[in-house]
Amino acid sequence: MAGQAPTAFSHQSICVSDRARSLKFYSEALGFTLSHSLHVGPECEGITELPGVDSEADFMTLGAMQIELLSYKHPPVVGPATRRPMNQLGLTHLSFVVASIADTVARIEACGGRVLPDTR
Repeated sequence: MAGQAPTAFSHQSICVSDRARSLKFYSEALGFTLSHSLHVGPECEGITELPGVDSEADFMTLGAMQIELLSYKHPPVVGPATRRPMNQLGLTHLSFVVASIADTVARIEACGGRVLPDTR
């Protein structure tokens, strides 16, 4: 390992069903800034394992954190859009430090998000 560059975190990807709504939510409700966007096409079939892939990747930053919002034209998005239990394998949540929970909740709801009262 001597002389080898350390591993560094790059980003977390989130598959979204509505690109415009998601961009608005992450920017206006949570304060992310759109860094750049990329079209993801057939040249990425190998890495995505999706034949004929046609999607958009929007990279959003908040301080040192970067997320990638993936919206798919083809193939269409699959899977339930329901809340996942915390003990389900895979990503369980994103966590943020905010100055005011009440103000943040108001922004989240104004941008179409839903806050579950028992989780506050």
